[in-house]
Amino acid sequence: MKLFMNKLLYLIIMLFIISLISFLAIHMAPNSFFASGELNPNITEESIEQLKAIYGLDKPLYIQFFSWLLAIVQLDFGISFASGQMVKTEVLDRLPITLTINIISMFLIFVISLYLGVKSALKKNSFFDKFTGQLSLLSFSMPSFYLALLCVLIFAMYFEILPIAGLHSVPDDGSINYYLDYAWHLVLPISIITFGGIGSLILYIRSLTIEILKSDYIFFARSRGLDNKKILRYYILPNLYPPVITLLGLSLPGIIGGSVILESIFSIDGMGLLFYQSALSHDYPVIMGILIIGAFLTLLGNILADLILLKLNPNFDDK
Repeated sequence: MKLFMNKLLYLIIMLFIISLISFLAIHMAPNSFFASGELNPNITEESIEQLKAIYGLDKPLYIQFFSWLLAIVQLDFGISFASGQMVKTEVLDRLPITLTINIISMFLIFVISLYLGVKSALKKNSFFDKFTGQLSLLSFSMPSFYLALLCVLIFAMYFEILPIAGLHSVPDDGSINYYLDYAWHLVLPISIITFGGIGSLILYIRSLTIEILKSDYIFFARSRGLDNKKILRYYILPNLYPPVITLLGLSLPGIIGGSVILESIFSIDGMGLLFYQSALSHDYPVIMGILIIGAFLTLLGNILADLILLKLNPNFDDK
């Protein structure tokens, strides 16, 4: 309970700091949606001032910030400059697909990295270990946008195996074919996010497993005649879970941030693509709404990681 309350207070403070920094950064940007010639080449200065008054942009900056902060507490992120719709509605319509991609990717990153990292440590200096090491370095060093374009070129354009963009190629008739087509469109984005996330985690798990194998309790376990499967289940994995889960929680911002690039490349109508389009059009309410929601999801992911650690180690709450 103590850990939960501390984390809740931490979430509130961090959200306030992030909202303040984001608000100041957005208002210090050189261009504006209501700048002369940006919205309409023929718009007059009087019309611009009227629009600013409607959106409250004619008030002092500190009043704008606290008004916006009060609205956020009420889950009101304002109205989009570009579409005129509620920001909350636009973001919530795009959020499910972004969460789906990232949750599946996180699960695959955890499973694949754990398997390859542990197996590489158990087969140290073997061909498998060397191959996994090279694969990890390739994953760690290759930019996701370059890999995405390369995969589109190979699998979508050259071999024509996977779809090049979007989420659907068949009409939404509720049949199994529609959902299979939906899943098929997610293969490339999820694969690229997964491949980009396993590199450093595999090397970390391998290094940590090698250190565990050198421990005294592993020596005594082997002296008692325990086989490798029992040592793996009862000694290695329980000691790997806490640091790996912590590292996954810390990697959440990078994974969520990568959605902006990949959703833009694959034309996936998610929160990342919406953020990219809003940044190009200087649609500040949408940008701010996505930043706050993304920050909240990231902080929530870290809290969930700590709660999982508490479940694995009840003494974690006392630290």
